[in-house]
Amino acid sequence: MSTITIDADIKVKLAGGHRAYSPASPEELMLIAVDLLVRELGSDAARGFIEQVIERHAPATQDDPATASAT
Repeated sequence: MSTITIDADIKVKLAGGHRAYSPASPEELMLIAVDLLVRELGSDAARGFIEQVIERHAPATQDDPATASAT
């Protein structure tokens, strides 16, 4: 497993003020992204978006006709 480090300064302008983030790992970056997504879209829409992303990267199974190859 590889180690990923992130060097980023994220500045966000919100109606209620500004926020600054400095994620150091992919996990921290994801938490920031999800937080901003929920603020922008609401929890239900954000959940739907995240589910689409997870489905896109899920391993294909033979039981899933959408991802199984035709023989």
